[in-house]
Amino acid sequence: MRAKLRAVSEIEKVFSAEGSLAAVVPDFRARTGQVEMALAIQKTIQKQKVIVAEAGTGTGKTFAYLAPALLSGGKVIISTGTKTLQDQLFDRDIPTVRAALKAPVSVALLKGRANYVCHHHLANALIDGRLPTREDTRYLQLIASFARRTQSGDRADLADVPETAGVWAHVTSTRENCLGSNCEHFDKCFVMRARKQALDADVVVVNHHLFFADVALRDEGVAELLPKCNTVIFDEAHQLPDTASLFFGERVSTSQLLDLARDARMEGIAGARDFAALPEAALALEKAARDLRLARDEDTGRLTQKDIQEDETFEDAINDACAKLSALFVLLDSQAERSEGLKLCRERAQELAQTIARWREAKDDSYVRWIEVFGASLQLHATPLSIADVFRKQVTETSRSWVFTSATLSVNGDFKHYCGELGLDDAQTATWPSPFDFEKQALLYVPKAMPNPNTREYTAAVVKAALPVLMASEGRAFLLFTSLRAMREACELVREEFKARGLEYPVLLQGEGSRTELLDRFRALGNAVLVASQSFWEGVDVRGEALSVVVIDRLPFSPPDDPVLAARIDKMNREGRNAFMEYQVPQAVITLKQGAGRLIRDETDRGVLMICDPRLVDKPYGKRIWKSLPPMKRTREIAEVEAFFAVVAV
Repeated sequence: MRAKLRAVSEIEKVFSAEGSLAAVVPDFRARTGQVEMALAIQKTIQKQKVIVAEAGTGTGKTFAYLAPALLSGGKVIISTGTKTLQDQLFDRDIPTVRAALKAPVSVALLKGRANYVCHHHLANALIDGRLPTREDTRYLQLIASFARRTQSGDRADLADVPETAGVWAHVTSTRENCLGSNCEHFDKCFVMRARKQALDADVVVVNHHLFFADVALRDEGVAELLPKCNTVIFDEAHQLPDTASLFFGERVSTSQLLDLARDARMEGIAGARDFAALPEAALALEKAARDLRLARDEDTGRLTQKDIQEDETFEDAINDACAKLSALFVLLDSQAERSEGLKLCRERAQELAQTIARWREAKDDSYVRWIEVFGASLQLHATPLSIADVFRKQVTETSRSWVFTSATLSVNGDFKHYCGELGLDDAQTATWPSPFDFEKQALLYVPKAMPNPNTREYTAAVVKAALPVLMASEGRAFLLFTSLRAMREACELVREEFKARGLEYPVLLQGEGSRTELLDRFRALGNAVLVASQSFWEGVDVRGEALSVVVIDRLPFSPPDDPVLAARIDKMNREGRNAFMEYQVPQAVITLKQGAGRLIRDETDRGVLMICDPRLVDKPYGKRIWKSLPPMKRTREIAEVEAFFAVVAV
């Protein structure tokens, strides 16, 4: 008897060589892994289950989750790692798949409120006229003109004002200073317009920060979307544990104190001009907030509460800030009934004071209290040691499907670490390897005779070992470092060596332009060397010969003195577990896979991945790490690297 032929599903037809995607996507190729992933996600959506899906570079994971999501007929929230990916999904990927499927779905893009011009704060800024620079004053007029003609109010649509311009802080709202329905501009509010579009849409594209800020704070509109949502899809899901930890904890910063001082002064001008004590108190808080930041000498860094217990300067500064905040609250309380803006400032002052007080009292052992220092601000954090229970509750308390996908979620196919961090104990897990032929396309090179990564001379040794590789590849390289200090030192050494050897490969340094500008220059030059830190380890796509080498200075273990990591390690070790093997090694593997993933982005790419850290071959755990990388041919001989590129030259 002849076997019964299995019916070909709609998803399989969509992804076939003659399917609807092939009809609209140039050079579309049917890929087995993509079809299998799409079928698994379709099943997850139909049964309202949870899947953790790892898809290697080139699998086509975006289309693999979009097709079943758009065909599902339910409301879908898609959350991405960055606003750049968010825009790419909304502007390019979703329209392509929607057109291919002829799916009659509506799509909305929802960003955090800081991305939209606020009519109220714009009006106040125009009245006040006090901005940090003359350039900001010019930008303010451009924003005012933009606000009159735009439908979206999205700052990304105003290319004439840089994303980093300081004026944006004066013309956008925050959770704390939004007047909500009490605002006189509420009917034309860009944030509310975006939220309404999101509520009405079938598919809503958000980013992780917005998703978790809302889940934790019930503020940005996602909380309204979730009850109606049938499916949540997290792309770049490897970022979720860090993002969720940030938002399921508490934090307060000197920037928030400065924003309150500014808003209290401006609301005083608008609603209590005759009350001179208010702007004086606001200025006093502003000075105290700046003094609190200056109480620590570090340019950047992370410290525990214990690190500053003996620091009298810091203690005096935080006492002064609290006193000035309290004094401002008293004055705001006396004037609050004069305007909605003043009333909101009073509430913000009270909330900030309570948050700082909770941080200082530090009674809950399930949180780690720590301080982060930036160039112009200082933040007080209370971060949960584990988010597994609270995140599990988010996933299990309602009936909907959840999809977690990224190129880097497992350690050699084992998802225990990732699922454990998020409490996804019962999730289905699956891996679809990259369709690229890594054995032919790539070479993993670990140089010999490298010093211990913790020695002072290590960065110089990395540059010395990388030079013959860069000469063989004729530039065309990323040099990725795990610290800014090493990055800067390496860049200086590379430039010196190139000059001494007469090598004319352009050297680009992270920070000497925006990431987009640097990548555009890198691609256009064709033989450049880009020296960067971990911000270039992911979300970067350079195809072709322009990127033929990726050098990684050391295994990306998080610094052991990081306050959150140190507390988690201590807790695990006290429980009798091996924190290094259970937590630190898996974290390093996932990060390393992201960096390594920059190299081969296309079926025709060829290149060398150079990992300088001797621990990759000298330590017992090294094998576990390199086995998690794509299956490249491995070598420790520079001659094999030179031969690899000689083949290309021929």
